Amino acid sequence: MATSITAKAASKGQSELGTKPMQDPPLRKILLQCRQSFMLMVLITGIVELLSVAPILYMMSVFDRVISSRSEITLVSLTLVILGFYVFWGALEWIRARLMVRLSLRIDWDLAADVFDASFRRYVGRKNVNVQQLLGDLLHLRQFMTGAPILAIVAAPFAVVFIVIGWIFHPYLALFALAASALMLVFTYLSLKISTPILKEAEEASTEATRLATASLRHAETTLAMGMLGAVRKRWYEQHRQFLTRQVFASEATGLMGGFTDFLSKAMPSLQMALGAWLAIHGLITGGMVMVASLLISKAIAPMNQLIANWRPILNARQSYDRLNELLLEDDAYSKQMPLPAPKGQLEVTALVGLPPGHDKPVLAGIEFALTPGQVLAVVGPSAAGKSSLVKLLLGIWRPLSGSVRLDSVELADWRHDEVGPLVGYVPQEIEFFEATVAENIARLGDVDPDKVVQAATLIGMHESILAFPQGYDTVLGETGFALSGGQRQRLAIARAIYGMPRYVVMDEPNSNLDDIGETALLNTIEALKAQACTVVITTHRPRLVTVVDRMLVLKGGKQVAFGPAKDILDAVRKLQVVTTAPVSAEAPAALPKAPEAGA
Repeated sequence: MATSITAKAASKGQSELGTKPMQDPPLRKILLQCRQSFMLMVLITGIVELLSVAPILYMMSVFDRVISSRSEITLVSLTLVILGFYVFWGALEWIRARLMVRLSLRIDWDLAADVFDASFRRYVGRKNVNVQQLLGDLLHLRQFMTGAPILAIVAAPFAVVFIVIGWIFHPYLALFALAASALMLVFTYLSLKISTPILKEAEEASTEATRLATASLRHAETTLAMGMLGAVRKRWYEQHRQFLTRQVFASEATGLMGGFTDFLSKAMPSLQMALGAWLAIHGLITGGMVMVASLLISKAIAPMNQLIANWRPILNARQSYDRLNELLLEDDAYSKQMPLPAPKGQLEVTALVGLPPGHDKPVLAGIEFALTPGQVLAVVGPSAAGKSSLVKLLLGIWRPLSGSVRLDSVELADWRHDEVGPLVGYVPQEIEFFEATVAENIARLGDVDPDKVVQAATLIGMHESILAFPQGYDTVLGETGFALSGGQRQRLAIARAIYGMPRYVVMDEPNSNLDDIGETALLNTIEALKAQACTVVITTHRPRLVTVVDRMLVLKGGKQVAFGPAKDILDAVRKLQVVTTAPVSAEAPAALPKAPEAGA
């Protein structure tokens, strides 16, 4: 059943992919918008490369004219001219540097927010996604735009200028420079061809090792207390060793090519000078041209040397470009969604099948129910029944494999979270707070409305407790902030969920750490939400919460056992011990009443 469903979904996705027209990469669109600035940068680079011929011509003139004529006036004139060239050269370099910085900032301004949002959405929808790498890709791209790598690429074609000058002096000089440049290009290509795949694997292994170490630090206390440090270190070191092995292979592979390239870059100027001397001996060029010949070959092969020196940043920038394009193309449909009216709370779940990210087998199937605004649903069932998975589907965090979750007739997974999110409340099982004050956390890091913050805290019975904190509502929370008890964390999470009285609230085990006082406050909160026509869904193992609900949904093994009015189902559920964590017998579904019509 699960395999067939997955296969159908995959074939459907392939069919849609095959008929979907090819989209332009988002980064290419942004770069095209900056094409005038890029053309100006190329023009300035071309002028700078032409100006670099000036010192060569100055040297040739000094040797061939000044020394032979012993003319001080000529020497002073040539020196003043070359100094003027240097001033102009420096001004162009300054303008180009400013232009490159502004280009990089333009790309960052256009992409930063989209990349940040898309990275978070991919992290939620997939498994083992390295958000830090995706955000780092934007940094690599910006550094590429402001550094030597892009200049090495832009300057490479202008090596032809020095070959042409060599041809003017003598064709042999040009042919020699051309052969040297071609030889350098071949060795550069071979070096990149051999090392690029290995270094890519090394980078992936390094990223995975860093991710594993970061994830392990989140469980540092458990790791140390239970003597698991050795096992954690072993797992990390396996990835780290793979990184080192691949890096060594890449270094060894490029070492030989690098040696040849280094030999060529040192030997070619001397060989060019020898060729120039031979031509001078036969009276084909002047003595000044002999010195210039060595400089010409150095300038001709300089772009290849720059490409070799900067090939790793160039490769990183290319990989970052591809990853960012893939990320933004994946997120493109989401960013183009039309704004929709605020929801009222009408929830409709139809033939829902849920598949967690990274899994190939559905954990939920055949879930179907409906709620009207102001109704409260309790989702009950034994452990591993699929309650938390259902919560993620009901919030649009996971996309259904098939079926739908609609809020006011809109597929929730397709609704922009930044649009509908302020009208939705969520209390997860694993509660985390941001590095911000209590008030800012309750206000969801937005503009703090003191009245709404106090209202939410008072409703869940936390106002007096918050006032007792070191700085009251200004107390900083988070990993390095004020330490909260389990019950305080849960009640603050509930306050955050109900901030501004949303239209739709989903709570996953909201009373797991609450005492009797906290649970009473939670019951009062649910009643207040009902009075505001807010649709509420809660998962629970405790029977007390179900006393305030209108509907109950019973799950077992990822399947819907029953759905209907709480009054009709509650007694049967208690008898079968579905509300508690005790196992449910195989005959449980037959004992429960059949679900009435949704919304009845």
